Amino acid sequence: MDKKKVRDYMTYDVVCIDLHSTAKDVLETIHKTGHDGFPVVDNREVVGYIAARDLLFVAPTVPIERVMSTHLIVADPDMSINDAARVIFRSGIQKLPVVDEQNHLLGIISNSDVIRSQIEHVSPEKVFKFIDTLRKLYNVDPQMKREHVTIADLLPTQAKIYEDELEGRMYEIQKGLAEPLIVVKRPGRMILVDGHHRAVAAKRLGIQTLDAYIIEIDQDIELGMERTARSMNLSTLDDIRVMDYARHPLVALTHRLVRHG
Repeated sequence: MDKKKVRDYMTYDVVCIDLHSTAKDVLETIHKTGHDGFPVVDNREVVGYIAARDLLFVAPTVPIERVMSTHLIVADPDMSINDAARVIFRSGIQKLPVVDEQNHLLGIISNSDVIRSQIEHVSPEKVFKFIDTLRKLYNVDPQMKREHVTIADLLPTQAKIYEDELEGRMYEIQKGLAEPLIVVKRPGRMILVDGHHRAVAAKRLGIQTLDAYIIEIDQDIELGMERTARSMNLSTLDDIRVMDYARHPLVALTHRLVRHG
């Protein structure tokens, strides 16, 4: 997942608005494309963003330079998709213009692009690799099935999660886009391996079960991740700390005050 970049998911064919346009021009573009907002460019340089809400009570002849937003958050094409997701879900915006070092428009990355990237990365192959690791470490023969698990029964193995990513997982669950958890089931224990943000998000939403890849072990052996959980005093999802994400350095670089005029 960390290898996936904004350039892999952004839209390259972007409808944009020229700096010297008027409110009427933007309204016509909205009507023609069905989009509700556009980057504003001056000779390819991104100088602002204009959204439909910016045009409320604005006369058709008003230059958009007077009503557009100039305090922008933008993305770099080599930014990780995870960082872009954090920016989008923290800020509440739906689209980030993607620019080069000269602030020239290259594309746009939207919340739907981010969700598309997020739902791709849990796969049976990833689960099979984990099963192979269990075989080698514990000399067991795990079996895999896919079904819903009760999240209240899960033993967490991660001590903290981040609020911004938690909000993103809640959004995915509400839209029916959440990927499966990875859970190890052994006698008397259901161990959450992957999907802590999703599990806590479901709990916040009042959802009691989630789809999961379940790796079953018949032997009653304690796994290393269980000992780690015990050392961190983890027994239920309520023991996980929800942290406010300190902005990643890459994110900080994308927060630019764009000048115009």
